[in-house]
Amino acid sequence: MSGLTVEDLERLQAQNPDYQMELVDGEIIVMSPSGLESDEVAAAIITQLSNWVRPRNLGCVTASSAGFILPNKNVRAPDASFVRAETIRQTTEEYAQLVPDLILELKSKSDVLKKLREKIWDFLELGTQVGILVDPRTRTMEVYRPNKRENFASRWRHSDRARSASRLGTACC
Repeated sequence: MSGLTVEDLERLQAQNPDYQMELVDGEIIVMSPSGLESDEVAAAIITQLSNWVRPRNLGCVTASSAGFILPNKNVRAPDASFVRAETIRQTTEEYAQLVPDLILELKSKSDVLKKLREKIWDFLELGTQVGILVDPRTRTMEVYRPNKRENFASRWRHSDRARSASRLGTACC
């Protein structure tokens, strides 16, 4: 199934609403559900990011279901993202045709780190300013910026996952 378009993705998504899909280089990728641990961390990060962004009217924060039509015609959905207010004046039910300013990817047990890093670099090459990769299993976070192939890696040590996720979410703001 190569050579597919955004319209093909929209049609497949309408026929299969229970599946989350992305369009990458003309191919549909069906995304598997994440495990509880990575989703719990994602929810905590999104909550912390939203708690910072919303009262200040800085923009919008999205979760893993928000799709972005990128300049290369791929439709990708990061686990979490932030778009500055000046970039998006109003939300829409459609895929947003823009590149988010910040994206987060959380590794679940079915994910491959190399592919997650490639996804982050795809966004950075198209205009995203910060990409963050979180691995709840190893309790590490990698921060990526455009034009810097090296990354900043950090490990958090709290034994309480909820506090760790909360602290990690605060670090993203």
